Amino acid sequence: MHLLIPAAGMGKRMGSDRNKLLITLLGKPLLAWTLIAAENATSISWIGIIGQPEDRADLENILSNIFISKPVQFIQGGSTRQQSVYNGLQELPDEAERVLIHDGARCLATPDLLDRCAAILATCPGLIAAVTVKDTIKVVDNTGIVIDTPDRSNLWAAQTPQGFEVKLLKACHDKGRDLGWEVTDDAALFEKCSLPVTIVPGEETNLKITTPVDLAIAEFILKSRG
Repeated sequence: MHLLIPAAGMGKRMGSDRNKLLITLLGKPLLAWTLIAAENATSISWIGIIGQPEDRADLENILSNIFISKPVQFIQGGSTRQQSVYNGLQELPDEAERVLIHDGARCLATPDLLDRCAAILATCPGLIAAVTVKDTIKVVDNTGIVIDTPDRSNLWAAQTPQGFEVKLLKACHDKGRDLGWEVTDDAALFEKCSLPVTIVPGEETNLKITTPVDLAIAEFILKSRG
C-alpha cells in the first residue's frame, strides 16, 4: 500500500510561525511519530511526504534520526491541502493502484488503524476512518441563532487515513480543478463525483494536533501507551 502524508501546513493555531509538524512531542517532532506508525504498519510499502521546499532540510533531518526501512519520497506541497494531495498523486509510482492519505498532524494513529484501512480498501473504491459523534450538534445561522439539531446517530467525525483507488481519485481531483471545487478532504471530492465512501471505525485517540491543548493531550496518550 502506498501512503501519502500531507505535511505542508503551518502552525498558526498552535501559535507557531513554522510548520507545526516540526514541533516536538516527547522529544520527537510530530511528523516522526506519524512516520514511526507508518514504518510499523505491515501494509505500507512506500511513503510520500508532501512538504514545502523551505522545510526539506528539517524533514530530512527527522528521517535521519528515526529508523524507516521503506522507500520515502519528498514531494513539493501546494498552497492548500487539496493542491498538496493533487501534487502527491502525480508523484505516486506507476504501479500504485490504491493509496492511503494520512495527515501528518494525526501523529497518534496506530499501525493497526493503517493496516485495517489498507485491508478494507481492497474491497471498496474509497474509505475514511471516522468516529461517531458524541456531542449534540447544532446548526447555526450567520447571526448566531440555532436553526437545526441534526440526529447525531447519523453523524460521524472524519479522520484520516482516507483511502482511494488512485485512478478514481486522480479523476476527482482533475474534475475539482476544472470546476473550481474547494474541499477540506479527499472524501468530499469523491462525494461530489457521486462515488461511494465507506466508513472505517477510527480511533478516539487519533487526534489532529491543532492547538497547544491538543499537544498536551497527545503527550498524555503517548505516555499511557508506554
